[in-house]
Amino acid sequence: MSKYDIIVLGSGPGGYVTAIRASQLGFKTAVVEKESLGGVCLNWGCIPTKALIKSAQVFEYLKHAEDYGLKVKEAEADFDAVIKRSRGVAESMSNGVKFLMKKNKIDVIEGFGKLKPGKKVDVDGKEYSADHIIVATGARSRELPSLPQDGKKVIGYREAMTLKEQPKKMIVVGSGAIGVEFAYVYNSMGTEVTIVEYMDRIVPVEDADVSKQLEKSFKKNSINIMTSAEVTKVDTSGNGVKATVKTKKGEEVLEADIVLSAVGIKTNIENIGLEDVGIAVDRDKILVNDYYQTNIPGYYAIGDVTPGQALAHVASAEGILCVEKIAGQHVEKLDYGNIPGCTYCSPEVASVGLTEQQAKDKGIDIKVGKFPFSASGKASAGGNKDGFVKVIFDAKYGEWLGCHMIGAGVTDMIAEAVLGRKLETTGHEVLKAVHPHPTMSEAVMEAVADAYDEVIHL
Repeated sequence: MSKYDIIVLGSGPGGYVTAIRASQLGFKTAVVEKESLGGVCLNWGCIPTKALIKSAQVFEYLKHAEDYGLKVKEAEADFDAVIKRSRGVAESMSNGVKFLMKKNKIDVIEGFGKLKPGKKVDVDGKEYSADHIIVATGARSRELPSLPQDGKKVIGYREAMTLKEQPKKMIVVGSGAIGVEFAYVYNSMGTEVTIVEYMDRIVPVEDADVSKQLEKSFKKNSINIMTSAEVTKVDTSGNGVKATVKTKKGEEVLEADIVLSAVGIKTNIENIGLEDVGIAVDRDKILVNDYYQTNIPGYYAIGDVTPGQALAHVASAEGILCVEKIAGQHVEKLDYGNIPGCTYCSPEVASVGLTEQQAKDKGIDIKVGKFPFSASGKASAGGNKDGFVKVIFDAKYGEWLGCHMIGAGVTDMIAEAVLGRKLETTGHEVLKAVHPHPTMSEAVMEAVADAYDEVIHL
C-alpha cells in the first residue's frame, strides 16, 4: 500500500491548488482524478467558456467595425472553429496542470477514488493511505424533474460547449452566471435565445439595479427574457423541443432546437465512501468546521461539496487554508462575506459584499453612490458605455459594505473593492486614492464621490 501525508480527491481548482500548496509545505502528496486534470473548471467550465465568450466578443466587434471607423467585409461565425478553439484552450490549461503536478513532485493517481475507514482511499481496487485525506470532488449540472437532460435536445453546460451544430433557436432555463453567459455567446453568434427565469428578475443574486441594466442590455441585443416563469415540461418527440412555460399570464409553449438547463449544480458526493467512513452530510453538502475538517478526524472537504459559495476561487482559497492549518500555521478563517462574484457575459457583472436591499434589510444607515459608464471617457472611447459602478457605505463609520459593477471589463476591476474591504478601507480613503485617467477603474472613485456628494463628472 502506498503511503502519503496528504491525498486529495479531485483535481479541479480546489484540488490541484490544494495539492500544490501541500507539496510546497513539505507534505508527500497525491491527487486522485477520474477524468482530466483541472476538473470541470479548466476542462468544461471557467476556462473554455471564457474562450467561447472571447470569440463572441470579437465577432461582435467585427459586426460593429463601422462604429470605429473601420470597414470589414461581412463577418461570418465559424461555429465549429469557435468550439475547436475553446477545446484547444482547455486542453492547453489541463496540460499546464500536468506540468505543475510534475514540477511539485505530486503523484497523480488516475481512476475513481472511494474513501475507506482508517484514512484510506480505494482507487479502482488499489488502496492508498494518508495521514490527511481532502475531498474536492466538485459538482455537476443539476437536473430538474420537469427538465430531464438527454444530452441532445435538453442539455447541460457541458454539452453546450461541444454542440456539433449551432442551433437556430435556444431556450436557456435559469439566469445565473452559467445561463446568461451561454445566452450571450449563442445570441452573439446568431442563435435566437429565450431566457426563462423562475425569479422576478435575471441574475437574481445581484443588486436589483444590476439586474435591470443587464436585462436592458440583453433586450437591446434581441434576447427574449421571461421572468417569474417556470418550465413545467418538455416534449422532445418531434424534430426540436417544445417547452411548456408557466407564467403569471398562464401557460405558453415555446419551440426551439435546444433547451439548455442552467438551474444550478449538484455536488459529486455519491459513491465516494462518505457513508462507509461516517462523514456527516446535510442537504447535498459535506459538513465541515472553519478549517474544513469533517466530523471524522483525518478527513477534510473543500470547494463545491461544502456549504460555501460554489466558485473556483473559493475552492482554491479553502484548500490553501486547509493544508496550512494542517501544517500548523496560524491561519484566519475565510471571510465568506468578502467573496467576489463574476459573470462574464457582455456587459460583464461583478460584485462583492451587501446589495443595497440587503444593507437596508439589516437596518444600516447607508450612503449609496453610482457612476454610469456613459460619463466615462475611457468607456466612450472604447464604445462600451453600457453599465455603471455602484457603491454602498455605512453612513456612520464609512465602512465599504458593497460594490456592484456592470460593464466592459468589470470582472478585472472588482478586486479593488475586495482588497479595500479586506483592509477596512473607508469611503474617504478610496476617494482620496488617486485613480488613473482615462480608465474604466476611475468609475470606482467617481461612484464613491457620488456617495459623498463630491462627484465631479456627473
